[in-house]
Amino acid sequence: MTDINLTRVDSVATISLDGPNDGNMLSVENLRKLASTIRQAGTTDVKVIALTGMGPDFCRGRAPGAASPTAMKMRANVCEPILDVYDAIGGVRQPIVAIVHGRAHGFGAALAGASDITIAFESARFRLPEMEKDLPPTLAISALMPRVHRKALTYMVYSMEEIDAQTALQIGLVSKVVRSDEISVALERLIATMTARSPEALNAVKDYFRVAPYMEPRGAADYGANLLAAVLSSAGK
Repeated sequence: MTDINLTRVDSVATISLDGPNDGNMLSVENLRKLASTIRQAGTTDVKVIALTGMGPDFCRGRAPGAASPTAMKMRANVCEPILDVYDAIGGVRQPIVAIVHGRAHGFGAALAGASDITIAFESARFRLPEMEKDLPPTLAISALMPRVHRKALTYMVYSMEEIDAQTALQIGLVSKVVRSDEISVALERLIATMTARSPEALNAVKDYFRVAPYMEPRGAADYGANLLAAVLSSAGK
């Protein structure tokens, strides 16, 4: 059984997947708790939300659950909780930094990729195995498609091959790969750099990345100007 824990140190809220004996696999109840915990952290005045997994793996995917009798109930009982996690990640004001080690399979890979910044240990391994059971991983694809190169993502889905951290970096699934003996220093430096910024600036960048890619170029530029003007005005610059 995996627990979802929320802790805070200064300006950083950390959400931990705590089920090391099960590879931090998430049940439907866990997914609902994860979404609500992300939103809970987002209502505070923290500047950054960190997402981690306890034990040897980040998250080996979704735990098996009882079958739903109809397509509508399957969507409500399984699909909607997954989509709600993605919505929570995109909806909170703060940037989310995922720290990934070991295996990130299925939903775990999607969770890592959906985060705003993903720091991977050299040991991290990513895989989308759903097609082994003839289940198209369309929800994971929806989370990864804005970030991962299409050809690479298509290959991950159909081949079901596990990729290493460097490959994940090359295709856009992670932001940076760090050696295990350097991870503490790298994270401390990144978090210190981010939390030194104003919440208005941090929130504006996240909002722009969330909205602008779906706008036509002139509209995206205008929206960027409006966000920048708002931040400058709030800072009295």
